[in-house]
Amino acid sequence: EDDLEKAGQKILAHASGVPYPNIRAGLLSDEEYSLINASADFIGKRKITLVWETQDITDIVNEACLLKVEKDVDVIVIDSLEQITLKIPPAAEKLAAAFWPGPLTMIFEKNGKVPLQTTGGLQTVAVRMPAHKAALELIRCGGGYVAAPSANASGRPSPTRAEHVLADLDGKIDALIDGGEVGIGIESTIVDLTDEVPTILRPGYINEQMLQEVIGEVRMDQGLTAMDPSVRPKAPGMKYRHYAPKAPLMIVEGSREAVTALINEKARLACEAGKQAGIIATQETASGYTRGIVRSVGSRRDEITIAMHLYAVLREFDELEVSEIYSEAFNTPQMGQAIMNRLIKAAGHRIVKAKDG
Repeated sequence: EDDLEKAGQKILAHASGVPYPNIRAGLLSDEEYSLINASADFIGKRKITLVWETQDITDIVNEACLLKVEKDVDVIVIDSLEQITLKIPPAAEKLAAAFWPGPLTMIFEKNGKVPLQTTGGLQTVAVRMPAHKAALELIRCGGGYVAAPSANASGRPSPTRAEHVLADLDGKIDALIDGGEVGIGIESTIVDLTDEVPTILRPGYINEQMLQEVIGEVRMDQGLTAMDPSVRPKAPGMKYRHYAPKAPLMIVEGSREAVTALINEKARLACEAGKQAGIIATQETASGYTRGIVRSVGSRRDEITIAMHLYAVLREFDELEVSEIYSEAFNTPQMGQAIMNRLIKAAGHRIVKAKDG
């Protein structure tokens, strides 16, 4: 008991005076793995609050965005679906074989072992297996389940680096395991398996076509595709302005030339009014902007770079205290739907069409 408590205290004091332990995944030494292993019981018994960064982020619980590690209760990432669900559809087994560990969250009907406080009062439970080895190791060592909402304040852009977590949760968490910058950048795809036809509640890296190739028919929640903000998505975390920066954000659609011209005009007007505009562009378009603070989120030829950097750029604009933000639209082949879903939520459905000529 004394050794376990010392190990737990050591993980909290790790990194010589840094307020939070900083264990970088991919660079974990044998000693650091031993720390995680030895302190698992300590963490479980004392219900210490931890946060880790993984390559995909879950956002099912709309309460304080804390990650609790406890030995034998709250469930999001699990080893055995049978222990927490009423039934497992055949589609779930196929999807797990194809995409787990990875950025896919599946919705099941929960059984009595899953507390309602974990599911936001719903009779369903969201289950995901992360691909990050530090997260998997911590779950394995804990010997139980992990309730894991996203590591950011409600409504804020999701964190993609450890410093983003501290910006939102400093003083509210006991420890942070830094797994390095995220590998994908946007949250996991959510698929509801409680209906006859599986339904995508949140688009992500694993897109509709990829799911159809594995399980056949899949439909999209109508609330995701409707441009009318009064049409509410089914997933709790998708029902309001979300992923949002502090400054108002507007998405500009249209041809490249028309979009650049309109955003340049908006930035010029902001400058003349003594304000500073932030502009979200790509490597292909950034040089076309003549006013404002321009940030490239990546390349349209490598759309995962856009997903990786979108939230970081939104947070950077918060730090720079820009007055308004203008973003190009990103209708890219694989992840365009997921990226635009996040942007539209962040913008509160403020979209304008730039006209040619």
